[in-house]
Amino acid sequence: MAPVFLPLTVLATIAASSAFRTGFQTISCPLGYFPCGNLSVCLPQPLHCNGVIECENGADEDECADLHGWPNLVDWYFNQVTRINNEPEDCWLNVYPKRCTCAGFIVTCEDAGLITVPSVSANVIKLKLMHNNITTLIDDQFIRYRQLDLLVLQNNSIHSISTRAFAGLFRLKKLFLSNNKISVLKPGVFRDLHRLEWLIVDNNLIGSITPKTFVGLKSLFFLYMMNNSLGNIPNICSVLPELNWLDVEGNSLETIEKKNFQACSKITVLVLRNNKIRYIKEDTFSTMPLMVELDLSLNQLQELSPSVFKDFEHLQQLNLSHNPMNYIHMDQFDHLVTLKSLDLEGINIFNIQNRMFKNLGNLSHIYFNKFEYCRYSPHVRSCKPNTDGISSFENLLANIILRVFVWVVAFIICFGNLFVICMRSCITTENRLHTLSIKSLCCADCLMGVYLFFIGAFDMKYLGEYNKNAQQWMDSMKCQLIGALAMLSTEVSVMLLTYMTLEKYMCIVFPFTHYRPGKRQTLSTLVSIWIAGFIIAVIPLWNHAIFGNYYGKNGVCFPLYSEQFESLGARGYSTGIFLGLNLLAFIIIVFSYTSMFYSIHKTGAQSAERSLFSREVAIAKRFFFIVFTDALCWIPIFLMKLLSLLEVEIPGTVTSWVVIFILPINSALNPILYTITTASFQEKLKQCLWNQELLGPKKSLTSTTQMSSV
Repeated sequence: MAPVFLPLTVLATIAASSAFRTGFQTISCPLGYFPCGNLSVCLPQPLHCNGVIECENGADEDECADLHGWPNLVDWYFNQVTRINNEPEDCWLNVYPKRCTCAGFIVTCEDAGLITVPSVSANVIKLKLMHNNITTLIDDQFIRYRQLDLLVLQNNSIHSISTRAFAGLFRLKKLFLSNNKISVLKPGVFRDLHRLEWLIVDNNLIGSITPKTFVGLKSLFFLYMMNNSLGNIPNICSVLPELNWLDVEGNSLETIEKKNFQACSKITVLVLRNNKIRYIKEDTFSTMPLMVELDLSLNQLQELSPSVFKDFEHLQQLNLSHNPMNYIHMDQFDHLVTLKSLDLEGINIFNIQNRMFKNLGNLSHIYFNKFEYCRYSPHVRSCKPNTDGISSFENLLANIILRVFVWVVAFIICFGNLFVICMRSCITTENRLHTLSIKSLCCADCLMGVYLFFIGAFDMKYLGEYNKNAQQWMDSMKCQLIGALAMLSTEVSVMLLTYMTLEKYMCIVFPFTHYRPGKRQTLSTLVSIWIAGFIIAVIPLWNHAIFGNYYGKNGVCFPLYSEQFESLGARGYSTGIFLGLNLLAFIIIVFSYTSMFYSIHKTGAQSAERSLFSREVAIAKRFFFIVFTDALCWIPIFLMKLLSLLEVEIPGTVTSWVVIFILPINSALNPILYTITTASFQEKLKQCLWNQELLGPKKSLTSTTQMSSV
């Protein structure tokens, strides 16, 4: 009865869900707003199903779970079928292995170390032999068990099944053969299984099947063949006309055609997930008018014909997620008037418009790759994702801490660097060329503060309605320019730090070479670094075909990670910058400061007059903090970039914290490390202040003398 009750339960749930949603429509709300149940209160789409109760009666968080269809219920059954704890029951069988348990007419031999099918009483009804070491099923293996209705052989090492292995099992309804090593299902192997309703053969090594394999399975309800090696689907329904549910997930299917489903008029669930399907003809599904759920996710589909879904009058679940599609026809979903759940996750829809989803009046759940796409389906109550971790429906920066500290960090960076620039300009020093390098570094770091001020300003501009402007903002030239500004600041700062480190390295490690760069050489080096940084920042803006929207991947306009369908040019360029140039610079800095530590220690140990090296020793004490802050800033970025290349999903929340707190670390601390805490700068500052104090009384005395003379 389970196969009968299962669809009835699902249909009843669907009906109840529809009735509930129909109740929502009795209250008139503006487009993009939905009622709080039976209250005359309307809330905007973002506040529904966001995990926070906004309505007094909690209706905004009711009916938020998407009914993903029958497969989830069956998967649940598969997980529970061997775990159900029945009430203690006496065994009604005379024969069963000592290593097994018996309750009523059920024998369970889970993980009992069996290498062959054991002998049990002929009146057994359910035989569970999962997690053993059975390798072969021979002829007439189960012919004695004429009452058997459930046979579980999953998680064994079965690689060979003879043609007559299941002979005599005329009452068998459920057969589990998953997680074995079966490579061939011989024709006629299921000949006697006239009442079989569930056939589960997922996670095997089956390379091909023929219609003759299923001779005898007249009443098959569910065929589950996930994660094998199927290269094609024969016309299974020619011998399984009652087939209702077909799941061939995780195989190697490259094409599907109308002939594969010629007699499949009763199929309601078709799962083709995780195959290699590249193209689907218009009439492929024309023989399946009763389809309720179709899963085409994780394939290689780049485009679908507008009429491929024209015969689906009852379709309620459609999953197209994670296909390399970037274009969807305006009328792609026009025929799906009964659709209730649409999954487009992992697809960048560059031509997205409201028109695409206009005819989907019954749609209650929709899933996008980017949360800003939700503005194109305002009539859908539950739209996911609600945020990308960086931004939310309301604000460019989703987290209130980020929204406050973006201003704090920007102020600290700008104030610190401008202070150093002013003080370095006022205080004369012996090494003017080094001062010029420090000023140049402060200018580069100050640009990072300007970038953060811009992010904070646009966050304020879009306050409360960011989602309406998100796509326009990320595609705008303003976002591109401030992203380029952040890249310019970052790369110039990295190159200047490397140059200054190498200069210091030559002076300390090779003190007798008398290497000192001249004014012309220093100026040319600094200008070259700024030009190189400018070129690095603007190259992605030159060719949109190669780099795409390089800086507009997120609300903060900084390309820290690679997307799944990012162009090779953009991915290669980003990798070359972050894991090439910047990683090389970091290695040079670490090596140089380590060598300076060693050289100072060695020279100090050999010198009788250690006071001669006191200045170098004082600098050496600060080397650790310089390297530590560089590591604190760049190692997380290196790891983040590497993980994105390995296609590890990186939460947007991580990106936002990296951009606001991690990336600006050097910009905020460089003025302190390279200027404010140095002994020479402090001495010059004290001397300057002392001179000002002395100059004050002199000016006062001069003024008094002049007045007396008058």
